Parts: sequence; C-alpha cells; structure tokens
Amino acid sequence: MPRVPGNDGVMKKPVVVSIVGRPGSGKTTFLVGLVKALKARDHRVGTVKHHVHPGVSIDREGKDSWYHAQAGADEVIISAPDQVVSVRVLPRELSLDQVVEQFHGVDVVLTDGYRLEGQNRIEILRQAAGCSPTCASDELFAIATDCRLETNLPVFGLDDYEGAADLIETRLLRSSHVI
Repeated sequence: MPRVPGNDGVMKKPVVVSIVGRPGSGKTTFLVGLVKALKARDHRVGTVKHHVHPGVSIDREGKDSWYHAQAGADEVIISAPDQVVSVRVLPRELSLDQVVEQFHGVDVVLTDGYRLEGQNRIEILRQAAGCSPTCASDELFAIATDCRLETNLPVFGLDDYEGAADLIETRLLRSSHVI
C-alpha cells in the first residue's frame, strides 16, 4: 500500500473512510463536503467512487482515447499538462485495498460506497431515503443523519462536515501520526 510521510518523516498508509448508505441518502454530497473540510485543514485527499455495475466509461465516443479502448487496448492513459487519467481493463474487480494502492501522496482516501468492504464507514441516513442503517452498528465508525437514532456511535448532521473531519483527525489521522 502506498505511504505518505508523516510529521515524523516515517511513511504512513493513507487512512480510508467509506461513506455508505442507501441510494438518494446524500453520500456524494456528504463526501464532497468532507473533502472540502479536510482540504481546508491542509490534508491531501483522494476519493474513490465505487461503481457496482460493469462497463463504466469516463471517455466519450469519438475521442481519440475512446478509439484506443474500442480497438482493444488493455490500458489507456490520457495525459495533459495538469492531470493524468488512466482506464484499465481488469479480469475482476479490485479489492478496496488494491484500489487504495493506486493512490500516491495522499493521507486520507474517502470512498463513495464500499459498504461491504470499508473499515471506517460513515453511514448517511436521510429520512427521505429511510432511517434504518444498512450496516450493523459494530461495522460503523459514525453516522450522519437527519433521523432520530439511539446509538453509541458519533452522530453528525447531514451537513456537519467539520464535525466528521474532527472525528477523522482525532481518531484516525492523529493516531496514525499523519497530521
């Protein structure tokens, strides 16, 4: 797994936090707010969107790179002065750990999804999408919700990105000496 230097100069694995919940619960909105909160604190943040259906495409028909992939290239890299995008054909889905290994120079990776595989899960519960968690409480790190719940877990409002960032810093980043 890639490592980033901590304050003590020792290389550390990135911390992984998975934002999980039902469709329409606000996972992406919460993740985006959390990215902004962590970036404002000078953290290096990577994100992963877990797409459970095969055949995802980030390329557009008619573009040169699209033709490369259609011709059968096993990997297509689009390189520009300010970014690199890689699309690779895989024989099977990568595990979350294998996906995280693709990151370089980040100290925290936030995932949108990975309900079954993530270790530090924050479940998003929105009244409009249903207030019953999809994960057991012992599988969760925290909950962000507008529902009334009885739990021993940390609970945040759906827009309390700063509170969730505080928890991530206190329980995960500081304990791994990344900040």
